[in-house]
Amino acid sequence: MKLRIGYELQYEFPQATPVIMMLNVHYTRVSDLERPDHIVSSPSVPISGYRDHYGNWCSRALAPAGAMRISTDTIINDTGLPDPAAPDAGQMLVHELPQETLIFLLTSRYCDSDRMLDLAWQLFGQTKPGWARVQAICDFAHERIAFGYEHARVTRTASEAYEDKCGVCRDYAHLAIAFCRALNIPARYCTGYLSDIGTPPPYPPGDFAAWLEAYIGGQWHMFDPRNNVPRIGRVLLARGRDAADVAITTTFGPNTLKSFRVWTDEVAGA
Repeated sequence: MKLRIGYELQYEFPQATPVIMMLNVHYTRVSDLERPDHIVSSPSVPISGYRDHYGNWCSRALAPAGAMRISTDTIINDTGLPDPAAPDAGQMLVHELPQETLIFLLTSRYCDSDRMLDLAWQLFGQTKPGWARVQAICDFAHERIAFGYEHARVTRTASEAYEDKCGVCRDYAHLAIAFCRALNIPARYCTGYLSDIGTPPPYPPGDFAAWLEAYIGGQWHMFDPRNNVPRIGRVLLARGRDAADVAITTTFGPNTLKSFRVWTDEVAGA
């Protein structure tokens, strides 16, 4: 299967403003691209890149005062298969975990697992450790939070999402990650493209999606508490502790996002 993926962001900057962008396909999927997903800016400005602590590709630019368009449009090859499942994956003891997973056991800006500790054990302490426990957490988050873009709030933590009972996909992921960490399961935040292939219309406007990966059975496994069903056409952009690590754009000055479009569409006949 081939997917056409891309985005168009239209900004207005009152003054020259530094910007960090995390908009490129993750290095684990770069070989699937038919052409590079270079960031194109209008007006054209120099863009430099670097890798962060998690291996994500980050781009830096100085946006000039005025209107600026940031975009890409490319084709990526995909298996066309739904998200995989591993129901027999078990939970590892903390002292047996690889050291690179340990940072994903710790509380972070939006995943305040220290506040969720007692509640997590109360809700999920009797579930079977491993896949079943993570899935029970995702089931709970899926039912607890009512989705709506009108509920979006960039400062909402996992504990606040639990109390508010509303939010967007990042809130589902943050709540599930916080519960996992409180139960000694390493969990990390993921963001990327997600198609509507295989789901019934009408389709919502395109957007980037958030999900999580939990370390069970000796490897990372994907879970999506927002949708909570296997999906087709998921393309990773970045991973981190929570949304603070993988913001699509970080701007160091005032600005207005005038428009925002994302597409993840199957290429007909490919």
